[in-house]
Amino acid sequence: MERIRLAEDLTFSRIIQGLWRLAEWDYSKEEILSFVEFCLEQGITTFDHADIYGNYTCEVLFGEALALKPSLRGQIEIVTKCGIKLASKYGLKHYDTSKEHIIASVHQSLKNFRTDYIDVLLIHRPDPFMNPEEVAEAFTRLKKEGKVRHFGVSNFKRSQFNMLQSYLDFPLVTNQIEVSAYCLENIEDGTVDLCLEKRIPPMVWSPLAGGKLFTATDDRAVRLRAALEQIRNELGAETIDEVLYAWLLVHPARMMPIVGSGKKERIIRAVRALKLPLRREQWFEILQSSVGHEVP
Repeated sequence: MERIRLAEDLTFSRIIQGLWRLAEWDYSKEEILSFVEFCLEQGITTFDHADIYGNYTCEVLFGEALALKPSLRGQIEIVTKCGIKLASKYGLKHYDTSKEHIIASVHQSLKNFRTDYIDVLLIHRPDPFMNPEEVAEAFTRLKKEGKVRHFGVSNFKRSQFNMLQSYLDFPLVTNQIEVSAYCLENIEDGTVDLCLEKRIPPMVWSPLAGGKLFTATDDRAVRLRAALEQIRNELGAETIDEVLYAWLLVHPARMMPIVGSGKKERIIRAVRALKLPLRREQWFEILQSSVGHEVP
């Protein structure tokens, strides 16, 4: 498995396993442990979480599984997020990036994971009420105490990323953003360009457009399916999701797709995509099918 360097002392597996639906899989802790070990066998060592996933349950489930085999902690990278408060717990869904909440959230995540450090902490969403001085104070304290190794953001646009970075004495190491052949917003608005400018590899969520490309009947989805099927045949790939992953993997931004499925065959397909020799012309053919016209 290819590895991507985010900092001198931090690398991620090129394919990342997402756990936002872990509670829905209804796995026992033994089954979760087996699933983690399966991912490791594929070369996937990076696992993406958030405090709110599974209505605040997924971190706990993952931690219970790791407790069955504590030696695995040193073989994986744990990413988690904070900053969203759900209505189920707080009465009103809102954002909280205060110093107190960030620190309290990290302490709870450490307890949930049964670990003494988090590899990367992300602010989950841009907060229109953010005080960047408080975020910087929280990050600096957590880093100094060794509770979080590195920090990043999720779903931040250029101005939001640069604003927060300007308050920090150390670099943000990633921005987790939505990118797929179906969803081009972060390519078109310069967010991916910012990652290239800052030499920051982005984590990519919903790389398969949430499954829309397999079932949706809108014009874009229909065009994309046809193009993906043609290129799948040209490359000798088994499924179009391999081509979708390859479209992200060949991009110079060193995108790291997050697989959200708990099905082993879908994880294997994502890993197989690393070896697909997608050509530049094929990449643009997929882009053209998405936007509905040739490039200017």
